[in-house]
This record gives sequence, C-alpha cells and structure tokens, in this order.
Amino acid sequence: MGGNRIEFFYDLSSPWTYIAFHNLAGVMERTGASVRLRPILVGGVFNSVNPSVYAAREAADNPKFKHSWRVMKDWAALAGIEINFPSAFHPAKSINAMRMACTLQGDQQALTKFTRAAFESYFDAQENLDDADVLVAVANSVGLDGEAMRAESQTDAVKTRLRANTDEVIARGGYGSPTIFVDTTKMYFGNDQLPLVEFALNRSPT
Repeated sequence: MGGNRIEFFYDLSSPWTYIAFHNLAGVMERTGASVRLRPILVGGVFNSVNPSVYAAREAADNPKFKHSWRVMKDWAALAGIEINFPSAFHPAKSINAMRMACTLQGDQQALTKFTRAAFESYFDAQENLDDADVLVAVANSVGLDGEAMRAESQTDAVKTRLRANTDEVIARGGYGSPTIFVDTTKMYFGNDQLPLVEFALNRSPT
C-alpha cells in the first residue's frame, strides 16, 4: 500500500494544519503510505473561494469560532504538541515562510524537517513566521542552508511554484489548509478528517 498516495497542501500559519501535520505521521506509519507536501498560500485560497473566513475572524463573539479555539487546544493536547496560540504575530503573514518551503519541494525529506521546525517556531516558541531572519535560523537548526533558501525564495521560479500550488488546490476544490488528497481524487480537509484519510488509504486504490 506504499507510494505517494497522499498530497498535503498546507500553509504554515494554520494551527489546525500543525496538528494535522503531526498526526499524519501516525497515519503514514499505520498504512505504509507516504506523503507529498505541497506548500500553498492560504490567503490566496481564502481570497478566491472562501472569503467568509475573514468575517468569522473579525467577529470576536462568534460562538462557533470561540468553541473551535478551545477544541483546538484539546486536539493539541491529545496529539502531545505545544500550541501557545495566539501570539503577538497572529494573524501571521506567511508568504516568506511558504516561499522558503517551496525551495525544498523537490526534497521532501528536507521539506518535512523545515516544516516541522517552522511549526514549532511559530506555535510553540511564538516567533515571527514572517521574519526572514527567524526562518533562516529555523532552517539552520535542522541542518539546512537557511541563507541559500532565503536567496532562492526570492527567485521568480519559486514565486511561480507557490502560485501554481495555490492555483492547483483551488482548481481541485480545496478551500483552506490543510487540504489532503488520497489517490489524487479523494479530497479531505483538516485534522478531524484524518480518520477518513486513513480509511481511504486502507481501501484498494482506484
């Protein structure tokens, strides 16, 4: 059942994506499937197909939104990860982080290391996700060349790659982060749908 049967379209600014990224490792271990990480700019997705997210954020007394934040803390505790959220940098701009992530898309092992460290930097250490110096330090901390990543992240090729990933997830029906595909066509959204991802992986590919 191995192979890159999972595509994980994601933005580092999303706490739910951090939880899903962490929990996806267990799904992969249990099913033998592997994942292809696809960095996107979730703001571009919201602007295109899900602008109601912004109104929900502005309504501080929205009971559904308030409840989701409490449940998010429960999910983090269940996963065994630290989420000190929101921080002074919330809501975070993520364009620098996602461009740097895109420099590693061809090296999924390196991208996984950077993604994990960047999540921990923002959601645990409460560092600024949009600060290029912070991102360089994050990359260096896991044995990558942060300065080289920063330089490459400003190239037209990387900027185009990030736009292409974002446009692709929109075209395939995605509306936020994380958007997860199993066997190309089966789309799932968010941490709470990971049991469905695992269920799909345990069925024969179609």
